[in-house]
Amino acid sequence: MKISLSKIAYARSGDKGDGSNVGVVAYNQQCYEIIKGVLTTSRVKEHFKEICFGDVDRYEAPNLLALNFILHDSLGGGGSESLKTDAQGKTHGLGILFMEIEVPDDFELPVRPASVC
Repeated sequence: MKISLSKIAYARSGDKGDGSNVGVVAYNQQCYEIIKGVLTTSRVKEHFKEICFGDVDRYEAPNLLALNFILHDSLGGGGSESLKTDAQGKTHGLGILFMEIEVPDDFELPVRPASVC
């Protein structure tokens, strides 16, 4: 079954020079195992192919149930150097949450913590 990533995780993003930093945090351990399997660097690169012209790095933070991605060459120079509307990459976190992912057919959607609803 396909669902939006936003059903099992939330995201934060910002800039790292000319690259954006996108953190994806799962709502629980089961969701973390799913995102760890499906959010590969190639999948994230494909999702952001219109804006990410460099490599994508992935870092795992299992103690936070999180993955962190650096999208190199995605901000047109970054900060005041860029003509992009979002030169700090703040919308890239929202953008990744629109990704459609596969989950097992018997998967039950988690209850979102009140702090992220």
